[in-house]
Amino acid sequence: MRLRLSGMFLLGISLVSIGSIAALGRGQAGEGKPDLGAGARLHRKPVFPADNPWNQDISKRPADPRSETLLASIGLDKSLHPDFGGVYRGAPSGIPYVVVSGDQPKVPVRFKWPGESDPGPYPIPPDAPIEGGSDATGDRHVLVLDRDNWKLYELFRAFPEGDGWRAGSGAVFDLSSNQLRPGGWTSADAAGLPVFPGLVRYEEAVELRNIPHALRFTCRTTRRAYVYPARHWASRFTDPSLPPMGVRVRLKASFDISGFPPTAQVILKALKKYGMILADNGGDWFLSGAPDMRWNEEELETLKRVKGADFEVVQMEKMVEGKPVE
Repeated sequence: MRLRLSGMFLLGISLVSIGSIAALGRGQAGEGKPDLGAGARLHRKPVFPADNPWNQDISKRPADPRSETLLASIGLDKSLHPDFGGVYRGAPSGIPYVVVSGDQPKVPVRFKWPGESDPGPYPIPPDAPIEGGSDATGDRHVLVLDRDNWKLYELFRAFPEGDGWRAGSGAVFDLSSNQLRPGGWTSADAAGLPVFPGLVRYEEAVELRNIPHALRFTCRTTRRAYVYPARHWASRFTDPSLPPMGVRVRLKASFDISGFPPTAQVILKALKKYGMILADNGGDWFLSGAPDMRWNEEELETLKRVKGADFEVVQMEKMVEGKPVE
């Protein structure tokens, strides 16, 4: 079982080309069909069915009775941190993705944890963007969407190797299905969840002015447990005050967003309606998104005015706990 920290919180990143990350809208796809390329538009094509946990409105669900305790363990006075943008220390800031066609050649992938990974081959182009850049030492996520078969391929700690790739773990998701990973399985994310559906993307936040799904966040210390829809834990700690993987928090309905700039308001509205799901160990209250050179960094910075105390934990379903580690 791997214990790891994610995001720009721990990344050592190097100078890479940012041209492919900024290139949106390549191809001539029509309405409803995603474009091709790095950071391509999806044109409102739904990621997972409407009743999928990522797409459910949780604004009216009761708060969990342990909400205050769980939030305090992450930090009531700590700020929400947008872990994405344009460039950070010479590399694209955020978790990139690439959209390919159904005829993209599939290549072999060798896994460190093959027992909890979906076997290859995966349709990964040789120039697929890597989180943090080609010289990154962090999570090095690689996310590939096959627009014709509507499948998502994700790798954790991915490195090119010969004609293929090697990675820590990998997962394949049918984006037309609600099927979860087997219980206890990781994915390219510590919680056993898909990464892509939880990203803040420029197309939705700025162009469409609507994010119709939950978002992804991390915190430094989690519990050796998970709750639906997560399938995996990544911790040695059994302290019940710590949040389990998969816990969902939402911005309080009473939180006033009127003083925030337009893009920030779109993100905050999504956090009120769909919330954000704890998906990995990393920086406290780090909110994940995809890199894009057009992000207004000053607008994103205003999200830091939101504190941990401004959230509440949505009532959790049955928790799966792991035995203490001696």
